[in-house]
Amino acid sequence: MAKWSEFSDSIEKSRIYHERYHKAVSNPVRKNILKLIAHGKSEDEIMEELKISRKELEYHIQILEWGFCIEKTDEGWRITKEGEIVDYL
Repeated sequence: MAKWSEFSDSIEKSRIYHERYHKAVSNPVRKNILKLIAHGKSEDEIMEELKISRKELEYHIQILEWGFCIEKTDEGWRITKEGEIVDYL
């Protein structure tokens, strides 16, 4: 997964980083997914609670990962420092 340090050496890269992050957190479904991940919910629990399909969840998960908000661990998805914005949404 890409990190801020890979984008911090130029203004253009910084702009790309912020655009990706903003796209990830600006969608209401993704905001809810972030909140549920932060509360330790599994993918199945998220799909059930939000009434979305696996395909829809996978799409939103990809955007959240691409936008630096979550990362995959052995235990499942984890909120990153950037994803902690969920505490303020």
